[in-house]
Parts: sequence; structure tokens; C-alpha cells
Amino acid sequence: MQKDSGSSAPAAPTGRPRRRKGSNEVPLDVGKANGGHLLVNDQNKYRSMWIRAHSSIWMIGGFVLVIYLGHLYIWAMIVVIQIFMARELFSLLRKAHEDRQLPGFRLLNWHFFFTAVLFVYGRILSQRLVNTVTSDKFLYQLVGRFIKYHMVTCYFLYIAGFMWFILTLKKKMYKYQFGQYAWTHMILIVVFTQSSFTVANIFEGIFWFLLPASLIVINDIAAYIFGFFFGKTPLIKLSPKKTWEGFIGASVTTIISAFVVSI
Repeated sequence: MQKDSGSSAPAAPTGRPRRRKGSNEVPLDVGKANGGHLLVNDQNKYRSMWIRAHSSIWMIGGFVLVIYLGHLYIWAMIVVIQIFMARELFSLLRKAHEDRQLPGFRLLNWHFFFTAVLFVYGRILSQRLVNTVTSDKFLYQLVGRFIKYHMVTCYFLYIAGFMWFILTLKKKMYKYQFGQYAWTHMILIVVFTQSSFTVANIFEGIFWFLLPASLIVINDIAAYIFGFFFGKTPLIKLSPKKTWEGFIGASVTTIISAFVVSI
């Protein structure tokens, strides 16, 4: 037994150098593999940049077309954006199992949404709609009646939605239903508070819409470019691709651009 243990003892050291020699050779292969992997990442990086540039050109073209068409089309574009925003926010707290037990409950969210559209934009655009459709007698009469009964119409629509909500209440579902009801109203406040000021500014002059919109575009592009070429320090964990270099570069670029564009 002692001889066996003695003979096995030298075998261990002989195995260790072999592993060390092997480990000395491995990093070369690993380095090549890592280098190839980084090259692939770089190719994907530039491919992503090309896709972003291509899509940006189409978006800018569509944006310029809407601006060319005038105030009402810009307002319509904002309403479409709001619809997509509301759809995403409505889906955050939805639960498929509960929704199956409440048929038609999702439509209630959209009922309140379009009631809010009618209330907010009806007050902002009432006089401007009259000035826009004065050439058409039918539209002029229709818009005139809408303005006359605007508040009453919105009031009855909201009361109808509230009664709809009361009639859909079910036992063991009260917490979920009241949570959705409160969440819907919070979404309407978030979505319409800022956009109502934006629409009001549009009819005071398209410049007051173009200035903040262009600064947002400049900030986004500058953040991407500075982060692409100089980004090293992560900004927040929620979005790991954003960097401090991109944030600082975009901030400085936006401030300078604000002075240049407003001149």
C-alpha cells in the first residue's frame, strides 16, 4: 500500500505541468475566438447603424409630408400616436384570465379614451374647426352643433361609461376591476395632459411644434452617435446600451442646437 501511494505521488506533479502547458496554449485559441466574436459584433453594430439610418430617412420624409399638409394633419398624427401609447399602457396591467371572465371590459377603456379625446380636443379646436370648414355649409352646421352641445355630449358619454363599469362588476373581481378603472384614468391624465398643450401650440404656430420635436430628434441622434463611437460607461441598468458619454454629448449638442434653431 505504501509503495502504491509512493508511486502515485510523483504522478500528480507530472500531470500539473501538462495542464499548465496546455493552459498556456489555450489563451491563444481563445484570443482568436474572442477576436472573431468581436469582429462579428462590430459587423452587427454597423449593420444596426445602417438600418437605423435607413428607417430614419423614411420617418423624416413622412414627418415632412405631415408638416406640409398643415395643422389638422399634424393633430391627426398626434392622435394616432396617442392611440398606440394608450394601447401599450392599457396592456401593462391586464390579466388574460380575468379578462376572459369579463367580456367587453376592454372596450370600456377605449370608451373613456375617446371620450377624453372628444372633451380635450373639442375645447381646443372648437373655434379653429369653425374657421377651417366655413367654406362647406354641411360641415359648418355639423361642427356648429357639435360645439354647441360639446360639454353635454362629453358629460353623458362619461356617465354612460361609468354606468357601463357599474353593470360589469362581478363578485371576486372587484379589486381587479377597480384597479383597471383607476389605471385607465391615470393613463388618460398622462397621455392627454402633455399632448393637449402640444396641440394648442400647433395652432398658435407650427414653429412651436417643430422646435421641440426637432430638438428631440437631434438629442436622440446625438446620443446614438456619441454612444456609438465614444460610449464606455453605462448610464443606467435599465438600458445597458445607454452611456454617460452619449448622454453628455447629446445634452451639449441639444443645448447648442436650441440656440441655433431658434435664431
